[in-house]
Amino acid sequence: MFLPLQITLRNIPRSEDLEQLIRERAERLHQFHRLTGCRVVVERVGSEGPQFAVRVALGMAGSEIAVDRRHNADVRVALHDAFDAARRQLD
Repeated sequence: MFLPLQITLRNIPRSEDLEQLIRERAERLHQFHRLTGCRVVVERVGSEGPQFAVRVALGMAGSEIAVDRRHNADVRVALHDAFDAARRQLD
């Protein structure tokens, strides 16, 4: 199944593993909620130690939801938190 997916990484080196995780989470949501599009922005922010911000914007017929999450040390935790929050909003 095809889902228009846009992934943007800012201040983070490109990682195929990270992008694959994003694709898997987006496809999982698409299976149950018939999304029309998904935009994910992952950004390293802050100057004191790594902190990651994740924004997930999901398009559906006639509406869109967006979720922002931050985590201090692990970008994967921030991604999981953001996609879980998006799933709860869709439910």
